[in-house]
Amino acid sequence: MAHDDSRVTIHMAASLDGFIARKDGGVDWLETSDEFADGDTLDSAFVQAFLESIDCYVMGSRTYETALGFEAKGFGWSYGDKPTFVLTHRELPRSREAVEFYSGDLAQLVNGRLRPRFRNIWFAGGGAVAADCLRLGLADEVSYSILPILIGDGIPFFDGLDRDVALHLAEVKAYKSGIVGLRYEVRR
Repeated sequence: MAHDDSRVTIHMAASLDGFIARKDGGVDWLETSDEFADGDTLDSAFVQAFLESIDCYVMGSRTYETALGFEAKGFGWSYGDKPTFVLTHRELPRSREAVEFYSGDLAQLVNGRLRPRFRNIWFAGGGAVAADCLRLGLADEVSYSILPILIGDGIPFFDGLDRDVALHLAEVKAYKSGIVGLRYEVRR
């Protein structure tokens, strides 16, 4: 089934200073202990409905390896049974049937394979993948979850973006955890 109204969203959780991981790929800082009394609560029904709205995921190989690490530590697989496309040129372990490895042209994957099949396409990491998606004009929106921490150095949210990308602020939410969610539409 073709989806003329498909949307590509880049989502990342990052520190306030714009890093998605430490230089070594570590994300130990994702667990923060802040509390913002006036923030919204993310109840499980809302989170479940939101996750069900995502049709497929796209991620880089390091993000995939991080997700496998979380799963090995007992945190589960964050992406459910949704089709998950991992961009890589390396041999990686395939953890489940829904995972597919892809090493070709990103625009061909998104426009030729994903947009015709899926309505809500979610890019879940990493920084180079996010920059490529924007550079190629594939993204419709950017969702940025800012965690209440500064880590000083690391892998930037948009690693190697080579031009300005104009955005329009569409939504701002503050949560009790101290996380601020920003959603921007990419201006064409």
